[in-house]
Amino acid sequence: MSKDNETRADTPGKTGAEHTEPRTTEPTTPAEKTARPGGPDTGGPAKLMPTRISGAWIAVIVAVIVLVFLLIFILQNSASVTVHYLGASGTLPLGIALLFAAVGGALLVALVGVARMFQLRRFARRAGRGNG
Repeated sequence: MSKDNETRADTPGKTGAEHTEPRTTEPTTPAEKTARPGGPDTGGPAKLMPTRISGAWIAVIVAVIVLVFLLIFILQNSASVTVHYLGASGTLPLGIALLFAAVGGALLVALVGVARMFQLRRFARRAGRGNG
């Protein structure tokens, strides 16, 4: 017979027929079934939820790492190149030229994102007026 299915008959003066209490390891109440390990109900250490400040610090750290790699790239690609754009031409370091191209691409993506946000806000405002 396994330990989980044994009955408690270890009290003095009582036989197994007189005192039967099943040993179970499964939760018996709904609260026990939904309690999480480590939560406040179990007495274990509570898990901390991430905050906006911690997210901002992570973003700052990632941005600094990206900027360090970008600086290394610019310093290693310092050979001058001639750039032609809309009839104008000039010479500047290759790393700087690529940086300008990346910033221009990021601004274009940001412009499209801002336009989409305005479009969604206008749609939400119109939908809100129709319901009220």
